[in-house]
Amino acid sequence: MSEEVDTTPTKPPVTEADAKPAAAVAGRTGTKTRAKTKSDAVVALLTRSRGATIDEMMSATGWQAHSVRGFIAGTVKKRLGRLVTSETTSKGRVYRILAEEG
Repeated sequence: MSEEVDTTPTKPPVTEADAKPAAAVAGRTGTKTRAKTKSDAVVALLTRSRGATIDEMMSATGWQAHSVRGFIAGTVKKRLGRLVTSETTSKGRVYRILAEEG
């Protein structure tokens, strides 16, 4: 009888010599700053005293109207727990995040 040989390739173990120095990783300088995201842009628009329309949020993110409304309902209201109000004005429906008390 012949024994079967396992021929699946394996990765060599990672050694300290293979690891990149911390300074060389993506040009990090020691401070952790996150790039501004589309979500950050929408929240910033909503926290303005004048609020934001769907069109303004669509322009800022490139999202479609249903995506903006879904973000407001799913992320801002449910995940972030912020109170969002809306009112109809001459500009159309304007959404706002109410300032947190305390």
